[in-house]
Amino acid sequence: MAAAAAEEPPAPLSGVGWAATPEAAPAGWSVLTTSVEGAAANLGKGFGHKGGGYLCVSTGGQAATGPVVTDVQVLSERNPQPTGYSRVPEFPEPRAGVSRKKRVYVRLQPLSAADTAVFDIKLSSKSKAIPHYMKIGELGGFAVWCKKGPVPKSSLAPVPSPRTVSLGLKQLSLQPAADSEQKAPERPLARSGTKRASFTLPNSVDDGSGIYNLSAMDGVPFTLHPKFESSLSFGSNALLAELNVKSLADIEKEYNYAFVVERTAAARLPPSIC
Repeated sequence: MAAAAAEEPPAPLSGVGWAATPEAAPAGWSVLTTSVEGAAANLGKGFGHKGGGYLCVSTGGQAATGPVVTDVQVLSERNPQPTGYSRVPEFPEPRAGVSRKKRVYVRLQPLSAADTAVFDIKLSSKSKAIPHYMKIGELGGFAVWCKKGPVPKSSLAPVPSPRTVSLGLKQLSLQPAADSEQKAPERPLARSGTKRASFTLPNSVDDGSGIYNLSAMDGVPFTLHPKFESSLSFGSNALLAELNVKSLADIEKEYNYAFVVERTAAARLPPSIC
């Protein structure tokens, strides 16, 4: 059952402190009583206290939204307190005038503003190195190591999802529907005579070909000359009676030309009149 459950990412530390005894640490705090080698991790000598002392850490859990520890420093009492850092709390409250040879400082930042944080602190002998941990100093004959990493996204407060535009608003449109558009009726050309052929001009708006298919006669009404309106009626052959039909012989006789000049020039002979 436990193996099937997904492992939750570790939570960053929310505090680092010092406890005079393991029992002095408040609820929710974990006391580092041993080093990685298994030796008792009493750091009283490093703090200049004869009774001893232990480092302790606190984690707010996965649901924590308060400040987290982003850095830890172990400095001598001769070093000034770094800007943006605070001295770790002591349990019980320290007595006034008690000197500490080494002091531990932490930097706290809101969880939402922290990119990296401290996830664990361990102690070891001065000659041992702990993989994936960074040494931050020495206390009471022990080396102090911390492990840093990026703040997991699951530790951050849930971000509300952006509102989406409702379907009703998306369906609103100022453009008319395609099926509601009606084509303009074809416009018949005005008649300018008593008897003439008529035709309709298609609407140029509906013509997808554009103006490139138009000619000079587009839009000009077709009408007959008044000379022919009196003698011509639709369905009669009166106009055909006035036509003079010529045969091929009549045309050759009317337009006969001997090409004398051309033939004389081609022969390069002096012209002669026959």
